[in-house]
Amino acid sequence: MPTQYGIADACALLGCSYQWTGSQKSVASEMVNAMNAAIAAGVDGIAVCLVDEHAFNEPVKKALAAGIPVFAYNADAKGNARLAYVGQDLYLAGKALGERIVSLVDEGDVVGFIATPGQLNIQPRLDGAADAIKASGKKITFTQIASGPTVNEEVSRVDAYYVGHKDLKGIFAVDAGSTMAVGKTMEKYGLHANGVRAGGFDLLPETLDAIAKDHLDFTIDQQPYLQGFYTVMEMFLFQMSGGLTGPAEINTGLKFVTKDGVQPYLKTQSRYEGNASKQALVERSGAIGG
Repeated sequence: MPTQYGIADACALLGCSYQWTGSQKSVASEMVNAMNAAIAAGVDGIAVCLVDEHAFNEPVKKALAAGIPVFAYNADAKGNARLAYVGQDLYLAGKALGERIVSLVDEGDVVGFIATPGQLNIQPRLDGAADAIKASGKKITFTQIASGPTVNEEVSRVDAYYVGHKDLKGIFAVDAGSTMAVGKTMEKYGLHANGVRAGGFDLLPETLDAIAKDHLDFTIDQQPYLQGFYTVMEMFLFQMSGGLTGPAEINTGLKFVTKDGVQPYLKTQSRYEGNASKQALVERSGAIGG
């Protein structure tokens, strides 16, 4: 939701309108169909999550040939002609995940769950984690497991995998739903108290609660609000300047959220890092940093 809130707020600021469309399960063909419909409608700009390395190449070229600027957000594809990418550096985020795993687990079996293997919004994270673990030289066996594109599948598959592999030393994930599912499994079986380490990505309420209750060690914030907000701003500036300015690569960052820093996330009622729908100014005070 924060990504959509970022889009909505940028549109409200600039006097634009938008349509949120695509695929509920990140099916590339459905996303391409939605993109082709937007091109046919002659929209002023397109933002697309490039989850497949090749599927969007021709639609992007088609849009650009029609004078429609295309920006990637949340996931990028090497060689695609999009004008710019706004989002997390996914491979480096994965390396940071792997380095955190290495700091928490000395040796043994560790699993990394991924909702949809191969998709470019999450696969690079798993690749980065695997590379960092290998580079550490530690005796950690890292297994990658598909958890499924829906929450129900993710919860049941994470649970079932643990039941069949009770010697696990670490349980991690690279997407929001799988991370939430890891938290549920950790809580259900009391694994954190038994020395199992766990963590993942994104800020679902259940994930934040699991961190506060010592079931998860951490989650990683990629600032999804900015991915929506900045993408709209770039499209607007591109059109306003006649194509002279606007496109810029923006890394929306990587922030580990642990028990020490989770309370502000739990307390916020805003749409910037929470799920409140109301547009509002959030007052702050005190020193910045820490």
